[in-house]
Parts: sequence; structure tokens; C-alpha cells
Amino acid sequence: MNKLLKKLNDFNELVMFKHSIFSLPFIFIAMIVAAKGWFGFSLLVLGILAALTARNFAMGFNRYLDRDIDALNPRTVNRPNVDGRLSANQILIFTFANALGFILVAYFVNDLALILSLPILIIIGSYSYFKRFSFLAHLILGISLGLAPIAGVVAVSETITLWSILLSIGVMFWVAGFDLLYSLQDIDVDKKLGLHSIPSKFGVKNTMNISKVFHALTIVFWFFFVVTSNGGTFAYIAILVSVLMLSYEHYLVNKDFRKIDKAFFTVNGYLGIVFFFLILLDTIFY
Repeated sequence: MNKLLKKLNDFNELVMFKHSIFSLPFIFIAMIVAAKGWFGFSLLVLGILAALTARNFAMGFNRYLDRDIDALNPRTVNRPNVDGRLSANQILIFTFANALGFILVAYFVNDLALILSLPILIIIGSYSYFKRFSFLAHLILGISLGLAPIAGVVAVSETITLWSILLSIGVMFWVAGFDLLYSLQDIDVDKKLGLHSIPSKFGVKNTMNISKVFHALTIVFWFFFVVTSNGGTFAYIAILVSVLMLSYEHYLVNKDFRKIDKAFFTVNGYLGIVFFFLILLDTIFY
């Protein structure tokens, strides 16, 4: 039993399960807006399973491909895919099991979800390749998480709406923006290994400025999401809170690079949760 629990903990560490908090709120934001309220217990369960299996697939695939890179990075050398706790075959089996799980969940959601399931897996798996030849990898990661709202509205209404696309583009720039800040930690390693990232190509100052531009675009697209979805007062408060939290994130990183983890995990984690609850309140009262 202890051996099984240890292995489960290793997989948990492999995919950094707690980071699911970044995509889950935006799936349910889209589902709430599409349903104009409660969308049902079955879709709640299926939405959670879809988000987790998709993310586990993406992270597992990334860790499988990056075994050589992670072994040469002091920040990642103790990951389970490097230190021997999980074999390459175990990671591969885990990855494809989650891919199949995601497709199976999509089958139970609706026909459009099933049709889109394979293209979604291809997109979210492509991040691992892009960083080997293009600095646009940050945007690919953003697109991967940005698919969450579209998946949410497809689950509820089996359509893709304008407001869900605007919300998704906002999520894309939000994720790409904070990924730029997070990747500042690896700028020297990226240069040494010849990996393509915006920090290694454009430097620290330019990276921080690009991140600010991305986060400004986040606010713009989220604002138009609220407008096109006929959001009320609480939805506009969500935009204001997002401005304050993203500004605080950049303040932390500008002040002290050692605060990158706090900016990445804490601020962005709370942003998604607060945004979700404000949209929920907006749906209830408007």
C-alpha cells in the first residue's frame, strides 16, 4: 500500500497536479455563462475529468520528451522523470492512458466534443516540440490552456460562441504572460542548451515588457468577453480585480526575481478562483 501511495505521489509531482487550478476555473466560467447558471452534476464531473486528463496528458508528454533537458537543468534535475523514480515507459503509459481517458470523456459529453478531442490533444502536446525550435512556445502553452473556455461552452451548448473565443484569447495571453516571467528562471540554461525562449532570445528587460503587453491584451479580451456575453456589474468587477492582481504580479517580479514563484503560483492561482466566483455571482444576480 505504501509503495502504491509513493508511486501516486511521484505521478502527482510529475504533472504538478496543484497547477490544475489555472485552467479549471475558466472551464467552469464558460459553462456557467453558456448555461446561464447551473449546468448539471453530470457535466460538472465530466468537466473536471476532461480538464484533469487533458492536463495530465500534456504534462506527462512534456516530461517524457524533456527527460534529457530536465537532467541538465539544476532547477528540474530532481523531477521524477529524471531521478529514476518513474521510468520512461511508466510515463509513456500514464500519458497515453490520460489521452484515451480524455477522448472517452469527450464521447460522453457530446458529438462536437468528441470530434474536437483529438485536435485538442495534438495542440496541447505540441508545446514540448515548439520550445526546441521557436520562441513562440510560450503562446502555444497559452493556447493549450486557452482551449479550456471553448471546451466548456462546447460541453454545455455544443457550439463555439464569440464570447468564448474572446475569453479563450484572454486566457492565452494571461498564461503566456506569466509563463514568460516564470521562464526567466531558466534563461541561462536555455541559452546553454540552445532552447528557444523569449528570455533567451530577447533578454530579461524585453521579456518583462512583452509580458506586460500580453497581460494588457488579457484585460482587453476579457473586457470584450464581458461585453459580448452581456455581463453585469460583478463581471466588470472581475476585470478590475484582474487588473489589480496582474499589476501586483509584475510589481513582485520587478521588485525581486526571487518572488517569481509567488507571482506565478499564488497570484495567478487566486486570480482564476476570484474571477470564477465573481462570474458566478454575476450569473446569480443578473
